[in-house]
Amino acid sequence: MTISADTLDMRRDRRPWLRRVADASEPYLYSAPSLILIIAVMLVPLTVGISYAFRDIQLLNPFSGGFVGLDHFRELSGDAAFYGALRNTLWWTGASVVLQFAFGLILALLLDKPFKGRAIAQALVFLPWAVPSFLAGLNWAWLFNPVIGPIPHWLFALGLMHEPGNILSDPKYAMWGPIVANVWWGIPFFAITLLAALQAIPRDLYEAASIDGAGWFQRFHSITMPFLAPTIAITVLLRTVWISNFADLIVVMTNGGPADRTQIVASYIFTTAFRRLDFGYASAIALVLLVLLLAYSMLIILLRQTLLNKD
Repeated sequence: MTISADTLDMRRDRRPWLRRVADASEPYLYSAPSLILIIAVMLVPLTVGISYAFRDIQLLNPFSGGFVGLDHFRELSGDAAFYGALRNTLWWTGASVVLQFAFGLILALLLDKPFKGRAIAQALVFLPWAVPSFLAGLNWAWLFNPVIGPIPHWLFALGLMHEPGNILSDPKYAMWGPIVANVWWGIPFFAITLLAALQAIPRDLYEAASIDGAGWFQRFHSITMPFLAPTIAITVLLRTVWISNFADLIVVMTNGGPADRTQIVASYIFTTAFRRLDFGYASAIALVLLVLLLAYSMLIILLRQTLLNKD
């Protein structure tokens, strides 16, 4: 009868059992501080926030705090303000992501070409990303102000407005104010990430395509876009999730008005929680937004994986 090598090793390992347990748990002890920090900062608040969605948490009501089950979600299903905020979120997120990606890709293509002072240009392109969002919102609110801001007067001079009015108080055009500010603030993210992906593409491919007679558009379509596709998928995913949760500019510039025309789900959560002080209902709205963003993220990840497998 033969004895396996694992059995021999177990017989030879005559260390005390406490020592063996300590050696086996050593990798987990090294990672314990990070895991504890993640649990304390992320998982505990997330769990508490989810629990609030099923409880009546109103700070001005000393008798609140009881379990209400799905009552918040039943109320949410008939909340017209929530559906309006959801439609505004789709418009706000879609327009911001598309414009940020388009301008970011153009900037990345321009910065990918060698020219004098390119390092300084890259630093200037990244500058808006370093500006705090609250300060950016104040600056753009000033720019759109018809009394002291230049933008309404420029639009009036170009014949795009009948008079230099307040765009942020016009229900038809108010959403464009935060969108323009968000595009300016978020372009550097796409520009820097796409530029890094462009610089990773082998230059030999472009040289071979040029020798074969491929034009600029053919090289862009056949070489650049296939290499950029995985990066585009993950950057669009990240920016969509961030912008959907990004209410700073809207709160600062329009406060959700006029008449809730710029109210998105994230700002509606802020208003419900910190102005109405109804944390239970706000948590229910946040939980619905979380589920929607998780579903969207899964679709984008599957799309990216499909692109990677195709390559």
